[in-house]
Amino acid sequence: MDPTPSSASPFDTVSGALGDYIPKGGAKAVDEERAPGTDGQTDGQTDGETDDGERILGVVGLGRDLRISGSNLDAAPFAGVSAAPGAVFTDLLPPEDVPTVTKRLLRVLETREPHVARVQRLRRADGSELVVSMSILPAAPPQDGLTVSLIAMAKRLHLYASATAIGTSLDIGETAQSLAQSLLAWGDVAAVDLDYAVWTGEAVTEQAQERIRLRRAALVPDRAWPEGFLTPGDNLPREASRLLAGAVMRDDVPQAVVIPDRAAIERALDDPKLVRALVPGNRPVSVACIPLVVDGPEGTPGPVVLGVTEVWRRPECPFNGAELLDLQELVAKTARHVDLARQHQREHAQVLALQRRLLPRAGSDTIEVASVYEPTTPDSAGVGGDWVNSFPLPGDRTALVVGDVVGHGLGAAAAMGQLSMEARALLSAGLGPGEVLERLDETVTMLDDTDAGLAAGYSALGSTCCIAVYDPVDHRVLVSNAGHLPPVLVLPDGSAGTLAAQPHPALGAEFVVREPFEVHEFAAPPGSLLVLYTDGLVEDPAASIDDGIGRLTDVVREVHPWDDLQQAARRVVARLGPPEPLRDDVTLLLARMAGRRSRDSATWRLPARDDTAARARTLAAPLLRRWHLGEQARDGALLVLSELVTNAVRFGTGPVTVRLVRAGSRLTCEVGDSGNGRPRLRRGDLLDDGGRGLHVVHKLTTRWGVRWTDTGKAVWAELEG
Repeated sequence: MDPTPSSASPFDTVSGALGDYIPKGGAKAVDEERAPGTDGQTDGQTDGETDDGERILGVVGLGRDLRISGSNLDAAPFAGVSAAPGAVFTDLLPPEDVPTVTKRLLRVLETREPHVARVQRLRRADGSELVVSMSILPAAPPQDGLTVSLIAMAKRLHLYASATAIGTSLDIGETAQSLAQSLLAWGDVAAVDLDYAVWTGEAVTEQAQERIRLRRAALVPDRAWPEGFLTPGDNLPREASRLLAGAVMRDDVPQAVVIPDRAAIERALDDPKLVRALVPGNRPVSVACIPLVVDGPEGTPGPVVLGVTEVWRRPECPFNGAELLDLQELVAKTARHVDLARQHQREHAQVLALQRRLLPRAGSDTIEVASVYEPTTPDSAGVGGDWVNSFPLPGDRTALVVGDVVGHGLGAAAAMGQLSMEARALLSAGLGPGEVLERLDETVTMLDDTDAGLAAGYSALGSTCCIAVYDPVDHRVLVSNAGHLPPVLVLPDGSAGTLAAQPHPALGAEFVVREPFEVHEFAAPPGSLLVLYTDGLVEDPAASIDDGIGRLTDVVREVHPWDDLQQAARRVVARLGPPEPLRDDVTLLLARMAGRRSRDSATWRLPARDDTAARARTLAAPLLRRWHLGEQARDGALLVLSELVTNAVRFGTGPVTVRLVRAGSRLTCEVGDSGNGRPRLRRGDLLDDGGRGLHVVHKLTTRWGVRWTDTGKAVWAELEG
C-alpha cells in the first residue's frame, strides 16, 4: 500500500486506517473472491453479503489497456455505476483521482503486487458518487490484466477507518471536512453545520433555540450546486438553525432524526427559500440529521450540541436502524474532536492576539520600523516564543527589543508575553538596558520555579534578549545583550557590521559565573539601519552561525535609503530563504534612524551654581521664541526648566546638563545631574518655604519622570506648546 503523505487527502487518511484494519492475509482473501458470475456460499450466507443480507461486493475485470473486459456490479449499492465492456475504467472516477489511480493500476500490472483496500469514489450516471474500498489485483492465470474488487457500503469497516482518521487535525474546518467525506458511505450528499461559538472557540453552553446560529462547515461532494443552496462558509438562516436545532433536541435530548421523503421535508421546512437552501437539488430525497454532541462543562445540565450533520440519499433506500446507530457512533466520536479543535482555536486566537499586540507599531518622525514574523509550523500552530517590539521612551528616545523564549506553543508564548511587557514597563519607567536585563533575568528564574505554580512544567531558562535604545538628538544607540545574536548596523555610506559586545549568558543562567549586563554605546548617524533578528533567520544546518550572520549583513547592506522598509524586510527574509518546513521562528526588525534635526533641539552643559537656573532661562528664552511658542507656553516652559535646574543644583552633584527638544507641538525639557536620589512629590505644609518645585512641574506639564543614566539621573518633563 502506498505510504500516506503528510499532506494526504481525507480519503488517503481513511485508506491508511483501512490498511491497518484489513487482516494480513487480506490480499489473498480478496484474490480468492469468486470471479464475476459465480455464486458460492459459506455457512448459508452468499459471498459478498453483509449480516443483514445486503450484497456489497462488485468485481471489474480490466485488460492491459485498462479497459473493462467484464464486470459484476449487480449489487444494489452499485446502481447507476456503468461499467460497460470496452469502456475505460478510469471514466468511472472523479477527474481529480484519475492520475493517482492510473498510476496504481499500471504499477500492479508491472509488479504483479496487489494494491489492497484503498478508499475510492466512483461516479454514478446521475453525477452522485459512491464510496468504496477498492483493491487492485493481478488477474489469475491464464488470464492477463487486472481484477478490481470493489466493496461498497462496507459500513462497519468504513466506520472503523473513519473514526481512526478523523481528528488527526486540530483545524475545525479540516475535521468537519473529514467527517463529511466519511458520511458519504451512508448517502449521496453530506453536510456539516456548526454553531457560531465553535468557530470562535467559545464554550457552547446556551441551548435555547433562539440563541443557536449555524454555519456550514463542510459539504461533499464538491460540485456546482443550484443557486441558493448553502455551501461551506455560508450562514444558515435563523429559521433553518432553529429548525435543525429543534429537530435534534426533542424533549431536550439530542437525537437522530430521519425525514423519509421530499414531501415530508418540504412540509417540515414550510418555506421555499429554506428548501432551496437546505435540500440538494429538486429530485426525491430523504435525510438523516445527527447532532454533534458533547458532555456539557461542569455545572451545566445535560449535553451540549455543537452542530448538526445531514446525510442525504434516495428515498428508495430508507435508513435502517443499524445504519443510524453507525452514523451516531461516527458522529459522536467526531464531536469530541470538534470540541478539541474548538478549544485549540480559542487558545490559538488568544495567543495570536497577544503576539499581534507585541509586534512593533509604526515609528515616529525620528525612526522608521518594519518587522516580519514567521512562526514555526505546524507543531506550534502559529504560536512561538520569538518577539520584537519598538516603542517610544521619555526624552524623545526609542526602545528596540528582540527576544527568543525557549520552545513553542502556549507556554512559550505566555513567557514571551510576560518578558516583553515587563521589558517595556521597566524601560518606560526610566531603567537603562542593562538594569532591565537584570530584572528579566530574575523573572526567568522565577518562571522556572514550578513550586510557585507559574511555569506549569515549562522552563524559560536559556531565553535570550537584546535591548537597544536610540537617542535621535545625540545620534547614539545603547545596546545591552543577554545571550542573543548581535544586532547589525548599516551606516549611511553602506558599510555594515555587527554591534559586538562582551558576551553574556542567556537569561536565568544561574549555573555560570554571574557578570553584570554591560551597556555599549555606538554612533548611529541619520540614515543608519539597525537590524534585530532571531536565530531562525540565520541558522543553516550546513553552515556556521557566523556564516549566517555574514549573509544577513550582506543582504541588509543592499537596502536602499529610499526603499519601502516593510517591503525591504520581506525581501531580506525571502533572500535568506530559511529551509521549509521552518525549524524555528523567523523574526526580523529593521529600524531606519532619521534623527532629530539640529534646529529642533539644544543641549547645554552648565556648572552647578546658584545662578545656573537663571543662566538656563537666559539660554532657553530666545530659542523658545524661535520655535514660535506662545507667550503662555513659553513662560510655563521657562518656569519648569528653572525648577528642574534648581533641584539638580540643590540635590545633585557635578555639572548640570540641560536639553530641550521640539517634536511638533510637544516640548521636552530634560535636566541631568550626577546625583542618585529620586525626586518625589511630597505633601507640604502651607507655611513651608520650599518643596513646591515638583508640584509646579506636575501642574504645568502633561507628564514627567526620571531616567537613570551611567552618571546619575535625568529628570524630564513634557509640555504642549
